[in-house]
Amino acid sequence: MGANYIFSLTPTFTQGLIIGQLSILLLLAVILKYLFLDSGPTPPYDAGILQQLPVPVSSQEKDRSTSRTQFTLGDEGFRGGFDETESAQWFNVIVRQITESYRSKLRNDVPGAEGEENARQRIEQFANKFRPEGFVDPIRVLAVDLGASAPHVTGATLNSASSRDEIELALSYSDTVSVTISTSVLFHYPVPYFIRLPITLSICLGLFSARVKLIPPDPNSQNPTLTVSLLPDFVLDLKTSSLMGSRAKLADVPKLHEMIQAQIRRALLERGTWKIVLPWVASVEEVKEELATSAQDDSISSVS
Repeated sequence: MGANYIFSLTPTFTQGLIIGQLSILLLLAVILKYLFLDSGPTPPYDAGILQQLPVPVSSQEKDRSTSRTQFTLGDEGFRGGFDETESAQWFNVIVRQITESYRSKLRNDVPGAEGEENARQRIEQFANKFRPEGFVDPIRVLAVDLGASAPHVTGATLNSASSRDEIELALSYSDTVSVTISTSVLFHYPVPYFIRLPITLSICLGLFSARVKLIPPDPNSQNPTLTVSLLPDFVLDLKTSSLMGSRAKLADVPKLHEMIQAQIRRALLERGTWKIVLPWVASVEEVKEELATSAQDDSISSVS
């Protein structure tokens, strides 16, 4: 009786309610699929996307001429028991040279636009090596800025309370380092690869500030190792800009920014300790033996 009432040809209130709800659901599905989502293959790269996407700007750009800082080690900082104020300029110069070396290698030691393209391709290959296949389409790196500054040390303290001396450095880094990528999030319901949600995302470093702990190697260890640890109370400020959708676009979604910053912070916490094994040094007896063998080989070769 109830089924006949619903499907009768005479218009009723129940029929109108059901037809109205189905119409709303159908209209919502059409809007999502044809405005925000993309059911076809990944479209070719459109250079106009970069013009639509706001370029994030570093919040605290530092001039190279202001990179000189000072740090002080007190009486406990020196075994001789005297005070001394030590300039950290020499250390910052080394850090800058190391940073510039990495930038040059990313560019394959090629300057100009060709070098920037080399860096873009290498970063794109690296990103696709770790992308979750089946969840996102291949990642395309649209633009890369490797920056022009370097991390700066602003202070150092020596802690002798533990069994071995530990050195804490205050480190800060503010630059224009940024990357702009484009990809699509895949949805597999109701069938695999049913629809795609195109995303264009730009990430820029605002400020990274942290305390770094240096643990010198144990002289009695067979493999002396220098340990560099990033303490967990660091500050990470990222500037993100995003466009989501195919035809209609959602710009700068706050939840997306929070998720990206949380994931990068978690990765730094998980991989925030680096161990540098010092080069192996031969014993005096081994050096003498090697020298004697070398001299014997030289005498044989001279006779022959």
